[in-house]
Amino acid sequence: MMKFLRFLLPITVLFCFFGQAKSQNNPDSSSFEVQRSRVNDLLDARQQKFGAYDTSLTQKTGLFGLFKSKGDMQKSIDILKDIVITDNNIFLETQKLLKIKDFEKDKYQQLATDYDKQVSAYIGTISKLQKENEKLRAQGDKTSGNLPLSNILLYIALLTIAVLGYLLYKFKAQQTASKQQNLG
Repeated sequence: MMKFLRFLLPITVLFCFFGQAKSQNNPDSSSFEVQRSRVNDLLDARQQKFGAYDTSLTQKTGLFGLFKSKGDMQKSIDILKDIVITDNNIFLETQKLLKIKDFEKDKYQQLATDYDKQVSAYIGTISKLQKENEKLRAQGDKTSGNLPLSNILLYIALLTIAVLGYLLYKFKAQQTASKQQNLG
């Protein structure tokens, strides 16, 4: 039973810490998700703009629809500029996303280090208490080793009291009997 309790206590402590860590809401993770959503939205917008650029390349509004007009080429160039601006925004937002990810990684490493220190401290405390418990058990065993001798002495004392009580009773009974014979 004692061995079971030795293993149960550290496991319980670990579950408490990990359960507490999971139950806490993490604002950094939510900011990471928001930032990731921004990057995904920019990627979707870039894909749509590239589709529009691809379509503008095939459009020919020039002479009888056979040639590209200056307006068609300018429209393609404007869409291409917009794609480049979107790409720059994607790069900036991705850098922010990586910074958030690195920050979270460092934070979780720090939390893991802190939890390791706490668990190590608890394990140290538990082992110290187990040593103290063993020391107290050893002292208890030493005192319980003297217990049979003290029990024997107790039984001898009780027997002596019982014998003395019986003798006193007999003595009083004889005195009472002799007084009644003298009176009677």
